[in-house]
Amino acid sequence: MLLRDHPLMMYHGVRSWPPVWVRRHGNESNPQGEVGILRHAVLSNVPPHSTCFLIMEYLGAEYIGLLLLDDRDFCHQVVELLQRYRNRPISEIGSLDVSVIFL
Repeated sequence: MLLRDHPLMMYHGVRSWPPVWVRRHGNESNPQGEVGILRHAVLSNVPPHSTCFLIMEYLGAEYIGLLLLDDRDFCHQVVELLQRYRNRPISEIGSLDVSVIFL
């Protein structure tokens, strides 16, 4: 099973992957989908701790994505996985086979 298709990659019935990207500086249009290179993945320290902030780089600009998940434990596992795949393309990360990792 691919990360992007995992059944727990949901928040209140809405798919969470790929995140919605918002440019960190400026108001230019924001890219959509699995674009760019993942630079950072950070677990939110605000309860309920089932939110992850992603920073990605695309065409020389930085963007923030918010990955909201219903399952707190799954969110922690996803953050650990994403941290291991920093500096890799978002599309490659979405294509990871996580069937063995996330049972």
